[in-house]
Amino acid sequence: MPRALRRLVHFMVFCPLSKGFQSRLPAIKVKYLLLAWLCILGASWVVYMQYASYTELCRGHVCQVVICDHYRRGIISGSACKALCDQRTLTLQRCLSTSPAYQVYDGQWKDRPVVIKCGLQESLKAEGAPDPGLRPETSLFDKPTRGTSMDEFREMLHSFFKSNLGDQPSLNALVERVITLADVTRDGKVSLAEAKSVWALLQINEFLLMLALQEKEHTPKLLGFCGDLYVTERVAHSALYRLDVPSYLRPLVPEAVSSGLNRWLAPAWPRRARITIGLLEFVEEIFHGAYGSFLMCDASPRQVGYNGRYDCRMADLRSVASEATVRGYLRGRRCETNADCTYGRDCTATCDRLAKQCNLEVVRPNLAKVCTLLQDFLLSGAPAELRPDLEKQLRTCVTLSGLASQMEVHHSLVLNNLKTLLWKKISNTQYS
Repeated sequence: MPRALRRLVHFMVFCPLSKGFQSRLPAIKVKYLLLAWLCILGASWVVYMQYASYTELCRGHVCQVVICDHYRRGIISGSACKALCDQRTLTLQRCLSTSPAYQVYDGQWKDRPVVIKCGLQESLKAEGAPDPGLRPETSLFDKPTRGTSMDEFREMLHSFFKSNLGDQPSLNALVERVITLADVTRDGKVSLAEAKSVWALLQINEFLLMLALQEKEHTPKLLGFCGDLYVTERVAHSALYRLDVPSYLRPLVPEAVSSGLNRWLAPAWPRRARITIGLLEFVEEIFHGAYGSFLMCDASPRQVGYNGRYDCRMADLRSVASEATVRGYLRGRRCETNADCTYGRDCTATCDRLAKQCNLEVVRPNLAKVCTLLQDFLLSGAPAELRPDLEKQLRTCVTLSGLASQMEVHHSLVLNNLKTLLWKKISNTQYS
C-alpha cells in the first residue's frame, strides 16, 4: 500500500479518537464526525440485514433448477414448462418472498409482467446450503400412480374437493375445470405427468382458492403452471399501504411515523373509496359462493392490493380458508381457552370449557375484520360532510360478532349500507 494511502487510512480511523485532533478542531466538527461515523455504521447494519434476509428468503434459482429437472425427466408437465426451462421466456426477476418455504418473484413472460410462485419443502445441509435433492418426486409428485384411470382420477378430485370445500352441488363443475386445466396439450387426454402436476398444485391452499374463485373479479388470474410452480397476473400494488417497514427495523421506527408516512403516500380519498368498494365486493363473493363459504384468517394490509385503475385485487390468498377446512381443524380439538381454538392468525371460535372442546363457528366474521383494516385507510382525509356517517357505519361494522349462521341478514345490511355510502360519494365522477 502506498505511504500516502496508509496515512489517509490512519487519519480517518484514528484521528477522530485522538486528543490532539480534538484540540486542533472546534468541538462542533468532532460531533459532526462522530455523527457521520454513526450514520455509516447504521447504514452498514441495514445493508447487512437486507443481504442476510435476501439470501435466506430468496431461493428462486433452487426452485427453478428442481422444477426444470423434474420436467426434463418427464415427471411433471404444465403450460409454463417450455417457457421456463427451454425457451427461457419466463424469467424470475425481483424477489418478494416472505418465507424460505414459499418463493414469490416478480417476473416477465413474453414481455408481460407476472408473479411466479413456488413452494420449497427443503432440508438443509450441515453447512446451511440447500440440498439439491430437495422435494423428491416420491413424496411431492406421488399421486396419482401409474395405471390410474380417468374415472378414478375424477373420483380422486371429487373426494379431495368434498373434503376441502364441503359437499357442494357444483363440485363436478370444478372437477371438469381441473381436468381442462391439466390437459396442457389440448388432446382430450390427461397424461400421468399432467395429472401429477395438477394434483401437487391442489395441495397448495392459495392455488385451490384461486381455482375456486377464478371467475371472481377480485382474484388474480392464473396464467400457467409447471409442476407445483404457478404463474399469475401481477397486481400493480401488492399491498394496501405502500410503505412496509422490514421486521428488523420496526423496533427503531415508531408506529406513528410509519402510519403517518403511509397516510401521506396513500392514493387520493376517492381512489381509496374505490379500492374499499372492491374489497367489500370480495367479502360478498366469498360469503356463500358456488363452492361454499371462505374465511379470511389474516385480514392484514399485505393481503390486499389494487391495480393501476384502483380496482381491488387480492394479492395473497394463502390466509383465506374454506369454512369446511376451518371446521375440520376445530372439530374435536381440545382447548382450555378461546386462543386454543384459532385457525391461522385470527379465525377464532369459542372454547366450551365444560366439554374442553372447540365449538365449530368462527366468532368474528370477515366483514368485521375488513372494517378494522379499513378504519385508518378510509377515515384519513375523508370529506368532512361524509365523515360522521362513515365513522358510524365503520363502528357498527367493526363490532359485528356472533354466529355467522344467525347474522347473515345483518351482515349483508351493514355491508350494503357501507358500499352505498361510498358509491354515492364517488359516482358520476372520474373515480367511479
